Amino acid sequence: MQPETTRAIVAICLMAAFADRHKDDREREHIRGIMESLSAEGGVELMKIYQEVLLGRVRLEDAAAKLDTPELRQLAFEMAVGVCDADGVHNAEEAAFLDRLRGVLGLPLATAERYTAQADEIASMPLDAPPGRSEPATAAPAATSPANGARQANLSEAELDSMIMNAAILNGALELLPQSLASMAIIPLQTRLVYRVGKAYGYELDRGHITDFLATVGVGLTSQYVEQFGRKLVGGLLGKMLGKTGKTVAGAATGSAFSFATTYALGQVARRYYAGGRSLSGESLKASFNNLVGEARGLQQRYAPQIEARAKTLDVGKLMSELRA
Repeated sequence: MQPETTRAIVAICLMAAFADRHKDDREREHIRGIMESLSAEGGVELMKIYQEVLLGRVRLEDAAAKLDTPELRQLAFEMAVGVCDADGVHNAEEAAFLDRLRGVLGLPLATAERYTAQADEIASMPLDAPPGRSEPATAAPAATSPANGARQANLSEAELDSMIMNAAILNGALELLPQSLASMAIIPLQTRLVYRVGKAYGYELDRGHITDFLATVGVGLTSQYVEQFGRKLVGGLLGKMLGKTGKTVAGAATGSAFSFATTYALGQVARRYYAGGRSLSGESLKASFNNLVGEARGLQQRYAPQIEARAKTLDVGKLMSELRA
């Protein structure tokens, strides 16, 4: 893929990220950091694009004009939908942007609406659900220790480890699939994992609390999706993103390793936070998360065969139906 094509898709997705004018300042800072990091890693001036989009110097029509195939235009639309739905079903401002984008890209209305509806279903996936193959059941609320505020989980240490690891493997496997809807499921699954870890320690969490928790540890919902697709673009994984075959598992391993490590670290840092009675400071949470990401990168190599095996058995349509149940 030509650098100008990468820049065009990134510009469109950044416009989608900022279509919601009420975006949290922390989220904007996360996105800025990601663009800076990807610019250094991929040799594409993404930081410059970030600044130009913020200043309104990039026209949507100009970016769309650089996408000269139906596949690229469809990809850009799907990525934009994913960005808008990363923090929940898109709002009115984001809906207006997506409708304008569809028109600029010349996509059929029925095709765009069908994809958007599927993405909205994933974005609105319930936090709690009957346990599946990767989610053991939780029992009654845990008891609070009056001595230090620590809580005893109603799951054993082994069960908690298994729940977190299975979620990490599933998300790593989803990144190996070509469908963009598979990648979209990763963030709702991470949100559900934090919910289930909190519930294991007797906390009933809502989406607002979980979103704030993720932002505190340094993981924004929108920014994480931006980073997911950004790494694929600068890593030359266009074939996978367009649903084409021929890309090896090794070639897609960067995105898979990222999702595995982030999911594992989120589960474990949530475990420490809720086990400790939510007493850890924001700085401690962020430091713990960063350390756990490093630990998870080493674990990912060990679990790579399981991730690959999981990917081979995944049916995205069936999985989405189960998750929405």
